[in-house]
Amino acid sequence: MKNFFQKLFGGNDKDEAVSQGGEIVTAPLSPENLNKPSVKSHPTRPIIRHKVTQRLEPPQLVAGVGQSVGKQREVNQDSIYIISSTLASNTSQIPFGLYIVADGMGGHQHGEVASETAVRIMADYILRNLYIPLVNPKNVTPTNSMQEIMKTGVLEAHHAILDKTPDGGTTLTTCLILGKQMTIAHVGDSRAYHVENDGTMNLLTHDHSLVRRLEEMGQITAAEAQSHPQRHVLYRALGQGEPFEPEITSHRLPSSGYILICSDGLWGVITENQIASVLASDVSTQVMCQQLVNMANDAGGPDNISVILVRMSD
Repeated sequence: MKNFFQKLFGGNDKDEAVSQGGEIVTAPLSPENLNKPSVKSHPTRPIIRHKVTQRLEPPQLVAGVGQSVGKQREVNQDSIYIISSTLASNTSQIPFGLYIVADGMGGHQHGEVASETAVRIMADYILRNLYIPLVNPKNVTPTNSMQEIMKTGVLEAHHAILDKTPDGGTTLTTCLILGKQMTIAHVGDSRAYHVENDGTMNLLTHDHSLVRRLEEMGQITAAEAQSHPQRHVLYRALGQGEPFEPEITSHRLPSSGYILICSDGLWGVITENQIASVLASDVSTQVMCQQLVNMANDAGGPDNISVILVRMSD
């Protein structure tokens, strides 16, 4: 099993796994980068507390999902996928999780087909090339690292959309958790966050949108970006042109708080404080997801809404 992980994470213990200037560095994180994130205080956000009656063994990933067509759309162009599992034995305790959100582009035909194609191809590729080798009794070692598997999965989904729905396009945000490592593959403006116990929201992805680029260049302010008429225009999406390069990053799996993955039908409609207020409630992840969806619909529901919440059981 040790050799399996050495091959999977791509190198020795001193290497890192991050995206740098479009090039994917495929090696495990250093001990420094794998340290638990510090918890920062936030005076205006509710504290997130989990009601735990006893410690669960083995450690498990607890996930919930919610989705809605919204109030102003007739077709749901979002697609989602979640799977959580645990491989526990006398020698190892390995949580595995795969969580995907894809938002079909409303300005293109067949956006709903593009998003479903992306989710199916991405999930299939990761399960065949990572999950099946992990549980194979012969312990077949993957030929590529996690980052390489994620990148190839995104590219296969991209080319499948070009072949199947050339007029379609979609975002794709995938979070892969294996053991204590979390790898995110991202294209477009769906988002992944780490929400800390004090309600602080740390954005783990970078929006590939025209307005975000203008904001980064200092040509518009953050306030202007929120109401900009082209705020939904993407410069990078699956199924839309070449060359194509997904954003791949790796992180230590946070030991507390939540991983939130959502389409812009959620994050673009309700505030971070509103999201934090829901996550502070003493209910299950499934109920929280539905509450977030309801909140976005109550705010007008201008777009399809998809949300996934993940946390460690302990």
